[in-house]
Amino acid sequence: MKKILLLAVLAVFSATTVNAQTKAKKTKKAKVEAQKTPTLEGAGMVFENETIDYGTIPHNADGQRQFVFTNTGNKPLVIESTQGSCGCTVPSKPEKPIQPGEKGVIGVKYATDRVGPFTKTVTVTSNAVGSNVTPMTTPSTTPGGAPVPTGKSTKIITIKGTILPDAPATPVVETKS
Repeated sequence: MKKILLLAVLAVFSATTVNAQTKAKKTKKAKVEAQKTPTLEGAGMVFENETIDYGTIPHNADGQRQFVFTNTGNKPLVIESTQGSCGCTVPSKPEKPIQPGEKGVIGVKYATDRVGPFTKTVTVTSNAVGSNVTPMTTPSTTPGGAPVPTGKSTKIITIKGTILPDAPATPVVETKS
Protein backbone atom coordinates (compact mmCIF):
# COMPACT_ATOMS: atom_id res chain seq x y z
CA MET A 1 0.00 0.00 0.00
CA LYS A 2 2.84 2.41 0.85
CA LYS A 3 4.44 1.74 -2.54
CA ILE A 4 1.21 2.56 -4.38
CA LEU A 5 0.75 5.79 -2.39
CA LEU A 6 4.38 6.79 -3.02
CA LEU A 7 4.00 6.03 -6.73
CA ALA A 8 0.81 8.15 -6.92
CA VAL A 9 2.48 11.12 -5.17
CA LEU A 10 5.49 10.83 -7.47
CA ALA A 11 3.25 10.77 -10.56
CA VAL A 12 1.35 13.90 -9.46
CA PHE A 13 4.61 15.70 -8.68
CA SER A 14 6.10 14.76 -12.06
CA ALA A 15 3.00 15.91 -13.97
CA THR A 16 3.01 19.24 -12.10
CA THR A 17 6.70 19.83 -12.80
CA VAL A 18 6.39 19.04 -16.51
CA ASN A 19 3.33 21.31 -16.82
CA ALA A 20 5.11 24.18 -15.03
CA GLN A 21 8.08 23.93 -17.41
CA THR A 22 5.79 23.98 -20.44
CA LYS A 23 4.03 27.13 -19.20
CA ALA A 24 7.39 28.83 -18.59
CA LYS A 25 8.46 28.10 -22.18
CA LYS A 26 5.19 29.50 -23.55
CA THR A 27 5.56 32.66 -21.44
CA LYS A 28 9.16 33.14 -22.60
CA LYS A 29 8.10 32.73 -26.25
CA ALA A 30 5.32 35.29 -25.81
CA LYS A 31 7.80 37.79 -24.34
CA VAL A 32 10.17 37.33 -27.30
CA GLU A 33 7.32 37.87 -29.77
CA ALA A 34 6.24 40.98 -27.87
CA GLN A 35 9.75 42.42 -28.21
CA LYS A 36 9.72 41.90 -31.98
CA THR A 37 6.44 43.75 -32.44
CA PRO A 38 6.97 47.46 -33.20
CA THR A 39 5.63 49.51 -30.31
CA LEU A 40 6.10 53.14 -31.44
CA GLU A 41 3.99 55.22 -33.76
CA GLY A 42 6.71 56.39 -36.15
CA ALA A 43 10.33 55.25 -36.39
CA GLY A 44 12.06 54.04 -33.23
CA MET A 45 15.73 53.48 -32.43
CA VAL A 46 16.91 51.31 -29.52
CA PHE A 47 20.61 50.41 -29.25
CA GLU A 48 21.85 47.10 -27.85
CA ASN A 49 24.58 49.15 -26.12
CA GLU A 50 24.83 52.94 -26.04
CA THR A 51 28.44 52.78 -24.84
CA ILE A 52 31.22 50.64 -26.27
CA ASP A 53 34.18 50.13 -23.97
CA TYR A 54 37.32 49.26 -25.91
CA GLY A 55 39.01 48.35 -22.65
CA THR A 56 42.79 48.65 -22.60
CA ILE A 57 44.21 48.07 -26.07
CA PRO A 58 47.68 48.33 -27.62
CA HIS A 59 48.88 51.36 -29.54
CA ASN A 60 47.75 51.22 -33.22
CA ALA A 61 45.29 48.35 -32.52
CA ASP A 62 42.13 47.88 -34.58
CA GLY A 63 39.84 50.79 -33.65
CA GLN A 64 36.76 49.56 -35.58
CA ARG A 65 33.61 48.82 -33.54
CA GLN A 66 29.86 48.56 -34.27
CA PHE A 67 26.75 49.90 -32.56
CA VAL A 68 23.77 47.64 -33.30
CA PHE A 69 20.26 49.07 -33.04
CA THR A 70 16.69 48.00 -33.80
CA ASN A 71 13.85 50.01 -35.34
CA THR A 72 11.17 49.59 -32.67
CA GLY A 73 8.63 51.74 -34.50
CA ASN A 74 6.09 51.05 -37.21
CA LYS A 75 7.69 53.29 -39.88
CA PRO A 76 11.09 53.11 -41.63
CA LEU A 77 14.00 54.61 -39.66
CA VAL A 78 16.23 56.93 -41.68
CA ILE A 79 19.66 57.78 -40.26
CA GLU A 80 20.34 61.20 -41.76
CA SER A 81 23.86 61.69 -40.37
CA THR A 82 26.43 60.51 -37.84
CA GLN A 83 28.99 62.96 -36.47
CA GLY A 84 32.01 62.14 -34.30
CA SER A 85 32.98 64.50 -31.49
CA CYS A 86 36.45 64.95 -33.03
CA GLY A 87 38.44 63.98 -36.10
CA CYS A 88 39.81 60.87 -34.38
CA THR A 89 36.31 59.31 -34.28
CA VAL A 90 34.91 58.46 -37.72
CA PRO A 91 31.38 56.99 -37.78
CA SER A 92 29.57 55.37 -40.72
CA LYS A 93 25.81 55.10 -41.13
CA PRO A 94 23.42 52.78 -42.95
CA GLU A 95 22.58 54.13 -46.40
CA LYS A 96 19.14 52.52 -46.66
CA PRO A 97 16.17 53.00 -44.29
CA ILE A 98 15.86 50.41 -41.52
CA GLN A 99 12.41 48.80 -41.74
CA PRO A 100 10.25 48.23 -38.62
CA GLY A 101 11.60 45.38 -36.50
CA GLU A 102 14.91 45.22 -38.43
CA LYS A 103 18.40 45.82 -37.08
CA GLY A 104 20.93 48.33 -38.33
CA VAL A 105 24.59 49.06 -37.65
CA ILE A 106 26.52 52.27 -37.09
CA GLY A 107 30.24 51.67 -37.50
CA VAL A 108 32.81 53.69 -35.56
CA LYS A 109 36.56 53.83 -36.21
CA TYR A 110 38.72 55.39 -33.51
CA ALA A 111 42.28 56.44 -34.36
CA THR A 112 44.30 54.29 -31.98
CA ASP A 113 47.55 56.09 -32.76
CA ARG A 114 46.85 58.37 -29.75
CA VAL A 115 48.08 57.06 -26.41
CA GLY A 116 46.09 57.34 -23.18
CA PRO A 117 42.49 57.20 -22.00
CA PHE A 118 39.70 58.46 -24.27
CA THR A 119 35.96 59.07 -24.20
CA LYS A 120 34.36 60.20 -27.45
CA THR A 121 30.79 60.58 -28.65
CA VAL A 122 28.90 60.09 -31.89
CA THR A 123 25.75 62.12 -32.54
CA VAL A 124 23.18 60.24 -34.61
CA THR A 125 20.57 62.37 -36.41
CA SER A 126 17.46 60.49 -37.58
CA ASN A 127 13.68 60.55 -37.89
CA ALA A 128 13.30 58.49 -34.67
CA VAL A 129 10.69 59.37 -32.07
CA GLY A 130 10.37 58.30 -28.45
CA SER A 131 11.70 59.00 -25.01
CA ASN A 132 15.26 57.81 -25.72
CA VAL A 133 15.99 60.48 -28.38
CA THR A 134 16.13 64.28 -28.25
CA PRO A 135 13.78 66.04 -30.70
CA MET A 136 15.38 68.81 -32.77
CA THR A 137 13.68 72.20 -33.04
CA THR A 138 14.19 75.50 -34.83
CA PRO A 139 13.52 78.90 -33.26
CA SER A 140 10.03 80.29 -33.65
CA THR A 141 9.51 83.01 -36.26
CA THR A 142 7.11 84.84 -33.94
CA PRO A 143 8.48 86.76 -30.94
CA GLY A 144 8.03 84.73 -27.75
CA GLY A 145 6.73 81.75 -29.73
CA ALA A 146 7.57 78.15 -28.94
CA PRO A 147 10.35 76.36 -30.86
CA VAL A 148 9.17 74.51 -33.96
CA PRO A 149 9.82 70.73 -34.21
CA THR A 150 11.88 69.73 -37.27
CA GLY A 151 10.76 66.09 -37.42
CA LYS A 152 14.35 65.02 -36.67
CA SER A 153 15.95 63.86 -33.46
CA THR A 154 19.41 63.16 -32.11
CA LYS A 155 20.88 60.35 -30.03
CA ILE A 156 24.36 60.41 -28.51
CA ILE A 157 26.32 57.16 -28.27
CA THR A 158 29.74 56.82 -26.63
CA ILE A 159 33.05 55.01 -27.07
CA LYS A 160 35.74 54.85 -24.41
CA GLY A 161 38.91 53.03 -23.53
CA THR A 162 42.64 53.36 -22.98
CA ILE A 163 45.43 53.08 -25.54
CA LEU A 164 48.68 51.71 -24.15
CA PRO A 165 52.01 53.22 -25.20
CA ASP A 166 54.44 51.06 -27.14
CA ALA A 167 56.66 48.93 -24.92
CA PRO A 168 60.13 50.44 -24.56
CA ALA A 169 62.69 48.76 -26.74
CA THR A 170 64.94 46.48 -24.80
CA PRO A 171 68.59 46.74 -25.72
CA VAL A 172 70.10 43.69 -27.36
CA VAL A 173 72.97 42.37 -25.32
CA GLU A 174 75.49 40.37 -27.26
CA THR A 175 77.22 37.55 -25.53
CA LYS A 176 80.66 36.35 -26.57
CA SER A 177 81.02 32.70 -26.96
